[in-house]
Amino acid sequence: MKKIEAIIKPFKLDEVKDALNSIGINGMTVTEVKGFGRQKGHVEVYRGAEYEVTFIPKIKIEVVVPDSIIDKVINTVIDKAKTGNIGDGKIFIYSLEDVIRIRTGDRGEAAI
Repeated sequence: MKKIEAIIKPFKLDEVKDALNSIGINGMTVTEVKGFGRQKGHVEVYRGAEYEVTFIPKIKIEVVVPDSIIDKVINTVIDKAKTGNIGDGKIFIYSLEDVIRIRTGDRGEAAI
């Protein structure tokens, strides 16, 4: 099993969520996060004053999937989240030792 964390632009959330649902991903965690990468933020003007925005709003999607569909999930996220512009985000993949569903005690892929 793998845990996939995808950091994406906020306006891409619905498109990515719908695409993941269509390939059988029926559970995910979504968090509003802030950060920066190569773009190092940007400068905005408010009431004539310039100020630097160093942390850009992003969305973090977390899903746990069986090893057999990892490539399908990654390709789906890339396809739906990509704009071709700087700041499209990143995908992080972690190996999971075990997953336990609290309500039933199911373990492993049965708990996903």
